[in-house]
Amino acid sequence: MTVTASNYAPVANHFYQTEPWATEVLLRHFPVAGLHVWEPAAGNHMMADVLRLAGGRVFASDIVQYDRPHDTIMDFLKEGMVGSRSFFGAIITNPPYGKGNRIAVRFAELALERCDGMVALLLTAKFDFGKTRRHLFQDNPRFMAKIALLDRISWAGNGETGTEDHAWYVWGPGDYAHARMLWGGK
Repeated sequence: MTVTASNYAPVANHFYQTEPWATEVLLRHFPVAGLHVWEPAAGNHMMADVLRLAGGRVFASDIVQYDRPHDTIMDFLKEGMVGSRSFFGAIITNPPYGKGNRIAVRFAELALERCDGMVALLLTAKFDFGKTRRHLFQDNPRFMAKIALLDRISWAGNGETGTEDHAWYVWGPGDYAHARMLWGGK
C-alpha cells in the first residue's frame, strides 16, 4: 500500500465513523464480554454498537452531541473521570488525532491514567514511531500489542478507502515483557 496525501480538509469536532469491521478486528484478539467499556469519542456510536454486540457494557461520551444520544457530553481532554479507575475494564476509542498526533498522544496518556484495565486506541499505523512517544510504548510496561489493519478504513462511509494505514494500539492491566504484533482485516 502506498500512503498518499488526503484531499480531505479536517473540520473541528468532526467525527470519523469507524467501520464495524475495524472494531471487530480488535475484538477477535481482545474480547470485551462482561466488561464496562468507556467509549469517550463515540460520535454516532458505530464502534459502541459493535462493542455492545460483543457483550461489552458500553458508556458512550463525546465532546458534542451528534445524531445519537450519549450517556454524557464531555471533553475527555478537559474533564475528569466518569467513575473510578477500576470501574471501567476498558477504554476503547478512535480518538481525534490533531496536528502531529498531539491530541491522540494526550488521549492515550489520559486513558492510561483513567483506566487500570485495557486501553485500545485506533490510530495511524506509524503512531508508535518517534522518540517523543517512547513513554507510551518502549518505556511503558502496560503496552501489550499492536494490531495492524490489513485493509484501509472508509471514513466517508461510501466504500472508498482512506489514504492512510491504521492500527489498534493496546495496553493492558499488567506488565508485559514483550508486546505482540498482530494483524487483521475484513
